[in-house]
Amino acid sequence: MRKYIVAVAMIGAFVAPALALEAGEYYVGLDTATHTCSVVTKMTAGMKMMGKYKSKEAAEKAMAGMKECKGG
Repeated sequence: MRKYIVAVAMIGAFVAPALALEAGEYYVGLDTATHTCSVVTKMTAGMKMMGKYKSKEAAEKAMAGMKECKGG
């Protein structure tokens, strides 16, 4: 019985973070030092927020259309 409890706890420990990554908000951030854009879940110092989105796919699609993120 004890090994089943340990197995369930370990599975839960690995599944919970994966589920958390799917939910939440995504941001398109412009790194002011390198002038490159990326999709992030948390804005950090040195980044300019270019937009806030409900899914990673929406953020990536919006980033593709931003002239600041074209890189040239």
